[in-house]
Amino acid sequence: MTTVERPPVDAAELRPVSTDLLRTLLRRQATSVTVVTAVARATDPACLGGIGAPIRAGFTATSFTSVSLDPPLVSFCLGVASSSWPVLSRAEHVAVHLLTSGQREAAAVFATSGIDRFATYPDWTSGPFGVPLLTGVLARLLCRVVHRVPAGDHTLVIAEPMALGDGGEGAPLVYHRGAYTTAVPPVPA
Repeated sequence: MTTVERPPVDAAELRPVSTDLLRTLLRRQATSVTVVTAVARATDPACLGGIGAPIRAGFTATSFTSVSLDPPLVSFCLGVASSSWPVLSRAEHVAVHLLTSGQREAAAVFATSGIDRFATYPDWTSGPFGVPLLTGVLARLLCRVVHRVPAGDHTLVIAEPMALGDGGEGAPLVYHRGAYTTAVPPVPA
């Protein structure tokens, strides 16, 4: 039997988890940048002039990932304190947009709170089910929301892709160490 020598773990390298330390560690992970858009019916009373009128929401997300190929499922997370949460908590359909390296402005606008994101970023159209669709993206998925799973101060949204749009070739927008960047060209295998 062969034994493998392993270097001893330096216990000083391991520290208890805190919010700040976790945030610092997670900034080291490079992630693709997406914008998720949704629409839902308003619940305002008629006296406020909008019962049933659709309201839109959109936000920048770096938590987008594939969940399953059979059946096809994807996921993303959103904080329940987010200004987009009231719409997303009721939305039946969402669109996930994978941004290109040239769409830093879209990422910044949809990450900014306290503004009308759709008035500030005009490069979108209304798509199926009234879901806003950004133009010029690397790719887009139109999805049906199938599960909302509470997870701490966020909700994990699991959605079933119904249709996709391929925007073509291009470099993705990436978020790393608190800034937007892009991926380096792929290295041939």
